[in-house]
Amino acid sequence: MKYRFTLKYQLADDDSDHEQIVERLFEAGCDDATIGVGQPGRIALAFTRESKDAWSAIYTALRDVKRAIASARLVEAGPDFVGLTDVADVAGVTRQNMRKLMLTHASQFPLPVHEGNPSVWHLSDVLAWLMSRGGYAVSVDLIEVAKSTKQVNLAKEARELEPRVTRQLSALVA
Repeated sequence: MKYRFTLKYQLADDDSDHEQIVERLFEAGCDDATIGVGQPGRIALAFTRESKDAWSAIYTALRDVKRAIASARLVEAGPDFVGLTDVADVAGVTRQNMRKLMLTHASQFPLPVHEGNPSVWHLSDVLAWLMSRGGYAVSVDLIEVAKSTKQVNLAKEARELEPRVTRQLSALVA
């Protein structure tokens, strides 16, 4: 099965030769990615990777990129962080319909990762909620990819937690 996802990286100062980076990525097995190098110091890889499951596809892509560019730091795996418009597009409804669902079912709708203007959710959380309601044609493959990219992003952020803080907060933030 083919899985579509994006990995965004920050590059080290000495990794500024984009042609060389693209060549190294190709040699490391990332020939199934479209590579974007528009923003200085950043690189984005849009993968269409064949694998037995979404997690294997994403894991091997992370490994291949790290092998090609050891100093690259993962910024974000996607699809994961989304606004209501993004979710509406995936679910095949209007943004207004998605907002109405969120407001009508405020106590059951997934909590945002960031509440503000705009609010941001984990795509997998909202898709799982929509699937539990029924009537929404959401790709199972997309849900699997969104769950896996969420785990990658959570693991990336968790590396920065101090063990003492983790212990103290674990019972309070549930």
